[in-house]
Amino acid sequence: MPDVDDLEDLFENAPCGYASALANGRISKVNHTLSTWLGHPAGELVGRRFLDLLNIAGKVYYETHFAPMLRMQGFFDEVALDLVRADGTTLPVLVNAVVRKNEAGGVRFIRITVFNASDRRRYEREMLEARRVAERATVALRELNQTLEARVAHRARALDRAWRLSPDLLAIANAQGTLLAVNAAWTDLLGWEASDLVGQGFAGFTHPDDLEPTRAALGRIMTTPLAEPYEFRLRHIDGTYRRFAWTGAFEDGQIYATGRHTTVEHEQAVALVRAEEALRQSQKLEAVGQLTGGVAHDFNNLLTIIRSSVDFLRRPDLPEDRRARYMDAVSDTVDRAAKLTGQLLAFARRQALKPEVFNVGEKLRGVADMLDTVTGARISVVTEIPEEPCLVMADVSQFETALVNMAVNARDAMDGEGVLTLRLDRTGNLPPIRGHAAASGRFASIALTDTGSGIAPEQIARIFEPFFTTKEIGKGTGLGLSQVFGFAKQSGGDVEVESEPGRGTTFTLYLPKIDAGASELPATARNEEGFSAGNGQCVLIVEDNVEVGKFATQILEDIGYRTTWAANAEEALEKLGADGAGFDVVFSDVVMPGMGGIELAKTLQRRMPDLPVLLASGYSHVLAQDGLHGFELLHKPYSADQLGRILGKVAPQPRD
Repeated sequence: MPDVDDLEDLFENAPCGYASALANGRISKVNHTLSTWLGHPAGELVGRRFLDLLNIAGKVYYETHFAPMLRMQGFFDEVALDLVRADGTTLPVLVNAVVRKNEAGGVRFIRITVFNASDRRRYEREMLEARRVAERATVALRELNQTLEARVAHRARALDRAWRLSPDLLAIANAQGTLLAVNAAWTDLLGWEASDLVGQGFAGFTHPDDLEPTRAALGRIMTTPLAEPYEFRLRHIDGTYRRFAWTGAFEDGQIYATGRHTTVEHEQAVALVRAEEALRQSQKLEAVGQLTGGVAHDFNNLLTIIRSSVDFLRRPDLPEDRRARYMDAVSDTVDRAAKLTGQLLAFARRQALKPEVFNVGEKLRGVADMLDTVTGARISVVTEIPEEPCLVMADVSQFETALVNMAVNARDAMDGEGVLTLRLDRTGNLPPIRGHAAASGRFASIALTDTGSGIAPEQIARIFEPFFTTKEIGKGTGLGLSQVFGFAKQSGGDVEVESEPGRGTTFTLYLPKIDAGASELPATARNEEGFSAGNGQCVLIVEDNVEVGKFATQILEDIGYRTTWAANAEEALEKLGADGAGFDVVFSDVVMPGMGGIELAKTLQRRMPDLPVLLASGYSHVLAQDGLHGFELLHKPYSADQLGRILGKVAPQPRD
């Protein structure tokens, strides 16, 4: 026989709940399973009526149906009830009961078995919902079948209406491009009747220049729908051509295509391009007019000074002090003319730069100290410069000039009083400026911010144009900012301006950074010392301009050099021969017919590397684009002092 403990354990941990009740309906014993389901310890359930564990509906059912059955001896099967848990929720159960009576016929005890019906109840709900869904689907299907024929007919009428009324060309073709059906738009837009088109191929109506691309598009459509419109021209019945943008797909062995009429759009686009080109030409003419007018005005002023000074110098009775004054005036005016042409070349990015690697921060500090004298005592110059070095490669002289030009512009905007802030950022990039895309790479940005009157929005787009100025007459030439623009662009960077009227302006100059490992070269020092006379060295002058050639020959002979003049590079090579023919230095113009000065210098560098070459130029696009190639350059117009000084540096000294 089973052990008593085993029976007790089986009772306590059975998969169903057990309870015993006395004749009065109060619970005398419950197992662990039932107490766990209800969330009450067994001790709390003993002594309570089984009726108290039911919800309201269960209580009603218990009183009306279950309680009368319990008065009779026997087994009562699966009464569905809901028990109330300790947390207030309900537990659906199935209850069996066994009633035992004593010898006197009274109820001795009631044995109650409780089964968890949660899964069964959920299954019943799901089955009920499934039956409802099926019933609804059956009704919907019945309604769909009843209206399907009508809706198909309505859709067919709608498609036929769209086919007939569409303003676009609609076509059905086979895989070879032969038209099987077309809509009425073909007649409206091209004049062809359907009978003219059906059975014909696309090729018979396509413009000859578009035939091959159209065949290629038909080939592509067999595998991939035309997502992007493909445009080609179709022949009108009058022999002219119209443009259409086509989309389509290949389905069920046929091509379905739609063509939108784009002739008017194309003509408008062409007209817009022509109008834009005409506007650009007009703007160019306006800019050229402004440029030539500004150049003529400034040069006429300079020539007036030179002409008047020369007229006085011709007078034999002119006192010596006045003669010296007029001669100084001529010399100073030539310097101003050279500066003017230099500014124009800077704007046009045609100046010959001498790029050097330098630390922007150091140069910026030096320029800031110098700006105190330029801007005046009432303007405070503030610098924000990091201690870490920031290297760029650019023309130092042009860089300093650009900073001064921006500072002078700021000074005038502040009316001589305010704060000018110079800020260096070594970690930035080149942002989009004036509609140009941002540039990759690392750039140093040098910003000058003033507290002045600002720039009107309609003027910002023009401030970098040469001779454009917002200042009063006589207060500015309009070339300062154009030099900044030209220098920045030619150096591989750009310049940006941000301004708010009444709040000030910020000019930001961007220059490409150089790796910190690059060697920093000292800036070229200006030699202010006088030139030394020659010692009879032999100079080959190469100059195609007769007047300049004669002048250079005379200058060099007057300062102690022996000279020979060649009118072009080819003649110079002939005079030099294979060994230099005893010449000590070659002094050549850059721009000449035939072989230019740069090519001549390179040729001599290969043939006679020990023969120094000095180049002279007023302007050369080759120098502006490619640099000096390591050769010394003398800018025109040059003075006798400048020529003698630089020639004394490159020409070899005679041996004792």
